Amino acid sequence: MFSLPAWQWLKHYNHTQFRSDLLAALIVVAMLVPQGMAYAMLAGLPPMMGLYASIIPMMLYAMLGSSPTLSIGPVAIISMMTFATLNPLFDIGSVAYIEAACLLALMVGLISLFLGVLRFGFLIQLISHPVIQSFIIASALLIALGQVKFLLDLPLKANNIVEFLNSLWHYLPQLHWPSLGLGIIAILALIYLPDVLKRLALNPFYIRAVPLLVVALSISLVFALDLNQFGIQTVGEIPSGFPALQLPNWNMDLVLSLLPGAAMIAMVSFVESLSIAQATALQQRSQLNSNQELIALGVANISAGLSSAFPVTGSLSRTVVNADAGAKTPMAGVISSIFIVVVSLYFTGFFRDLPLAILAATIMVSIWRLVDFKPFLQTWRYSKADGLAMWITFFAVICIDISRGLMIGIMSTFVLMLWRISRPHIAQIGLVAGTQHFRNVQRHDVMTFKHLLSIRIDENLSFLNAHSLKGFMVNAISEQPELKHVIVNCSSISSIDYSALEMLEDLNRELIKLNIQLHFSEVKGPVMDNLCHSDFMQHLSGQIYLTHYQAIDDLRE
Repeated sequence: MFSLPAWQWLKHYNHTQFRSDLLAALIVVAMLVPQGMAYAMLAGLPPMMGLYASIIPMMLYAMLGSSPTLSIGPVAIISMMTFATLNPLFDIGSVAYIEAACLLALMVGLISLFLGVLRFGFLIQLISHPVIQSFIIASALLIALGQVKFLLDLPLKANNIVEFLNSLWHYLPQLHWPSLGLGIIAILALIYLPDVLKRLALNPFYIRAVPLLVVALSISLVFALDLNQFGIQTVGEIPSGFPALQLPNWNMDLVLSLLPGAAMIAMVSFVESLSIAQATALQQRSQLNSNQELIALGVANISAGLSSAFPVTGSLSRTVVNADAGAKTPMAGVISSIFIVVVSLYFTGFFRDLPLAILAATIMVSIWRLVDFKPFLQTWRYSKADGLAMWITFFAVICIDISRGLMIGIMSTFVLMLWRISRPHIAQIGLVAGTQHFRNVQRHDVMTFKHLLSIRIDENLSFLNAHSLKGFMVNAISEQPELKHVIVNCSSISSIDYSALEMLEDLNRELIKLNIQLHFSEVKGPVMDNLCHSDFMQHLSGQIYLTHYQAIDDLRE
């Protein structure tokens, strides 16, 4: 029988939890209102759609999600990916563009829901963390560059860094100094004002509400000083109310055009959301279900598509604030949604005079913290392959675009993974004196025997690495003219495919011609079962030993 995940916490909900959730919701809303409007602009959409994306999706996630503190709504990276998907197809801000954004959210939701119902959540987690980290850093850089056009009031393009530099060089003489000045003041306030308030030991609510304070002050200045006369661009009229739920207009050609972008957004949305939820779940010792998270994200995005919004996912900054503010249950998200409804119905006129430069400053300050190149150096020092994948992803994203850059990064990890598998670690091992342990002869002072060759293969055997193993064997055997026995330690081998089996059969026949016996030790059960189902065991010149020490003890005399 189906049980709503929310029932697990609703049946124990009390007034103490409500007070904590209410305070957390107030703090999150103080961030969410300016962020939601700014991220909608980042996606090339009307600011109001950022508020729409923070209402029904957040409520439904609270009912279906497994994280108590994850804050669902518009985020910078998904907004940028939405823009990258729609910009080549439609004019920014047009009716067709807006309807396509809703359809995109619906498709993202259906893909996520489909994968979650079929329990395919593990597939999306196959993307390596270094690639995702590099993608986030590169996307953050592009997002920050994309907001420069609002600071300078110039029609700059920022799909990639080359396009941005070319358009900046072309339009720079038309720079609008009042917008730049206002934006710089806002950036400085957003960076330094929270530190000042911390030194004054004020309530954390006021510190978290700094973006909303900057927004309110800028609106007051525009209204009081009539800054529009200086050419300051503002948000303009925002319709109040809430749109009717409806299915976005669609046709098969449009669906096929949006499908690659929808798949990429669904993938990034889930990876980012699950990573954030795991971080907070560890602190609160709560359990997460990856497939349930996919279902919850899917339903949230479907609701976004049906309520005139765009794709959503978990927000790192708002989730951390939500957890730090003391949120106890997903009810904090429901309360936040109710506050957003109130803002949408009664306070949209308040944001009419909000300067676009202020929204741009809000995005740049919140996203710039993600631009950190230390992980590139740390990863490169630890693993050249992972470091190379990070740099490939980074340059592909900033030099081509977000979606194709991520795809190139993912492909690079698989190519590098295949390269690593094709070059397995193979060690010649010897006996540690006075023990039954064996170690690499190149790393330790161990006992070896002229007529024995012991090797350990630290990888599953497949068609990718069969030739590497045979090459290693040939070289090692040629260096020991008195060799009589080759013992392969299989403790690290969990599978042997048919191509590798054929290689072993060939090796066994060639060694028989040299009067050398081939033996195996510490063969795992599933591997042994497969070998027994083949003819290999009947023709094997040597034996299979339970332990490697048994093999050495039996053959060294």
